[in-house]
Amino acid sequence: MKRLFLALDLAEETRDALMAVSEGLGVGREVEEANLHLTLAFLDAQPEALLQPLHEALSEISLPQVRLQLRGLEVWGGRQPSALVMLAERVPELIHLQEKVARAVRLAGVDLGRRRFKPHVTLVRFQRGLPAAAQMRLQRFVAADGAACLPLAEVESFSLYESVLTADGPVYTALATYPLQAV
Repeated sequence: MKRLFLALDLAEETRDALMAVSEGLGVGREVEEANLHLTLAFLDAQPEALLQPLHEALSEISLPQVRLQLRGLEVWGGRQPSALVMLAERVPELIHLQEKVARAVRLAGVDLGRRRFKPHVTLVRFQRGLPAAAQMRLQRFVAADGAACLPLAEVESFSLYESVLTADGPVYTALATYPLQAV
């Protein structure tokens, strides 16, 4: 079994800018720069036999590059914050790509469930039971920098990733990359 997900491949400039957004927060565990991504579909644990039909279905996707606009911070998790994320605008080409990816995943035999797609990049993760002082620091950070906006970026591909969970955090390995067509 492999723990899999599909995500947009973010350019180095975009990842650098995302790291700068969360700089100075000082609370939680920042996502490593190499691991920053925008998930299109999380497949969870899947048998290796699924990889070939999944690859074939994903290879059939022929869509234009995505203009990615990252704007605005949110804290997810309610009273017990679990993550600081930067939202992505729901532009038509991103929504269309996510729908095509979800359809290909389902055709390959994966039950994705029916969650609403809320495009985002996770910047920082928080452990359960974040102390009150840390929560206040997080609230002040979002109040001051919550309207952060990155320059518009073109995304040229998406990839199928394997995620291996370790004590030091997840390790992501791209198993296949699918190009998007230049506009």
